[in-house]
Amino acid sequence: MAYKSPFSKRLKEARGALGISQKRLGIAAGIDEFVASARMNQYETGKHVPDFNMSQKIAKVLKVPAAYFYTTDDGLAELIRIYGKLSEKNQCRLKALIKEME
Repeated sequence: MAYKSPFSKRLKEARGALGISQKRLGIAAGIDEFVASARMNQYETGKHVPDFNMSQKIAKVLKVPAAYFYTTDDGLAELIRIYGKLSEKNQCRLKALIKEME
Protein backbone atom coordinates (compact mmCIF):
# COMPACT_ATOMS: atom_id res chain seq x y z
CA MET A 1 0.00 0.00 0.00
CA ALA A 2 1.33 3.43 -0.91
CA TYR A 3 1.19 5.96 1.90
CA LYS A 4 0.36 9.58 1.20
CA SER A 5 2.54 10.98 3.96
CA PRO A 6 5.23 9.76 6.29
CA PHE A 7 2.85 10.52 9.14
CA SER A 8 0.30 7.93 8.04
CA LYS A 9 2.91 5.22 7.60
CA ARG A 10 4.62 5.89 10.94
CA LEU A 11 1.31 6.15 12.78
CA LYS A 12 0.21 2.77 11.50
CA GLU A 13 3.59 1.23 12.43
CA ALA A 14 3.64 2.69 15.94
CA ARG A 15 0.03 1.79 16.67
CA GLY A 16 0.59 -1.75 15.39
CA ALA A 17 3.73 -2.12 17.53
CA LEU A 18 1.76 -1.12 20.61
CA GLY A 19 -1.17 -3.31 19.60
CA ILE A 20 -4.00 -0.89 20.27
CA SER A 21 -7.05 -0.14 18.16
CA GLN A 22 -7.58 3.09 16.27
CA LYS A 23 -10.52 3.90 18.55
CA ARG A 24 -8.56 3.33 21.74
CA LEU A 25 -5.67 5.45 20.45
CA GLY A 26 -7.98 8.27 19.44
CA ILE A 27 -9.77 8.31 22.79
CA ALA A 28 -6.46 8.24 24.69
CA ALA A 29 -5.27 11.20 22.58
CA GLY A 30 -8.34 13.19 23.56
CA ILE A 31 -10.61 12.68 20.55
CA ASP A 32 -14.33 12.20 21.20
CA GLU A 33 -15.09 8.48 21.44
CA PHE A 34 -17.79 8.68 18.76
CA VAL A 35 -15.34 9.85 16.07
CA ALA A 36 -12.02 8.52 17.43
CA SER A 37 -11.83 5.44 15.20
CA ALA A 38 -12.83 7.30 12.04
CA ARG A 39 -10.37 10.14 12.72
CA MET A 40 -7.46 7.75 13.35
CA ASN A 41 -8.38 5.88 10.18
CA GLN A 42 -8.24 9.13 8.21
CA TYR A 43 -4.81 9.86 9.69
CA GLU A 44 -3.53 6.36 8.86
CA THR A 45 -4.81 6.45 5.28
CA GLY A 46 -3.37 9.92 4.71
CA LYS A 47 -6.75 11.51 4.02
CA HIS A 48 -6.02 14.01 6.79
CA VAL A 49 -2.90 14.93 8.75
CA PRO A 50 -3.33 16.11 12.34
CA ASP A 51 -1.98 19.43 13.52
CA PHE A 52 1.24 19.32 15.52
CA ASN A 53 -0.55 19.57 18.86
CA MET A 54 -2.60 16.46 18.09
CA SER A 55 0.45 14.64 16.72
CA GLN A 56 2.20 15.30 20.04
CA LYS A 57 -0.76 13.81 21.94
CA ILE A 58 -0.76 10.76 19.67
CA ALA A 59 3.01 10.40 20.08
CA LYS A 60 2.69 10.50 23.86
CA VAL A 61 0.09 7.71 23.81
CA LEU A 62 2.23 5.63 21.43
CA LYS A 63 5.40 6.35 23.45
CA VAL A 64 7.38 7.73 20.51
CA PRO A 65 8.85 11.19 19.89
CA ALA A 66 6.62 13.29 17.63
CA ALA A 67 9.56 13.66 15.22
CA TYR A 68 9.19 9.94 14.46
CA PHE A 69 6.04 10.68 12.45
CA TYR A 70 7.68 13.17 10.10
CA THR A 71 10.74 11.44 8.66
CA THR A 72 10.57 9.61 5.35
CA ASP A 73 13.79 7.70 6.13
CA ASP A 74 13.07 4.33 7.77
CA GLY A 75 16.50 4.14 9.41
CA LEU A 76 16.19 7.60 10.89
CA ALA A 77 12.69 6.78 12.12
CA GLU A 78 14.07 3.77 13.97
CA LEU A 79 16.85 5.87 15.51
CA ILE A 80 14.32 8.48 16.65
CA ARG A 81 12.13 5.78 18.17
CA ILE A 82 15.07 4.23 20.03
CA TYR A 83 16.41 7.62 21.15
CA GLY A 84 13.03 8.45 22.67
CA LYS A 85 13.16 5.34 24.85
CA LEU A 86 16.63 6.08 26.27
CA SER A 87 17.25 7.73 29.61
CA GLU A 88 18.55 11.29 29.53
CA LYS A 89 22.01 10.01 30.49
CA ASN A 90 22.05 7.52 27.61
CA GLN A 91 20.74 10.15 25.20
CA CYS A 92 23.76 12.30 26.11
CA ARG A 93 26.09 9.33 25.65
CA LEU A 94 24.57 8.57 22.25
CA LYS A 95 24.93 12.19 21.12
CA ALA A 96 28.58 12.18 22.20
CA LEU A 97 29.22 8.95 20.30
CA ILE A 98 27.58 10.33 17.16
CA LYS A 99 29.66 13.51 17.40
CA GLU A 100 32.82 11.36 17.62
CA MET A 101 31.76 9.52 14.45
CA GLU A 102 31.02 12.73 12.55
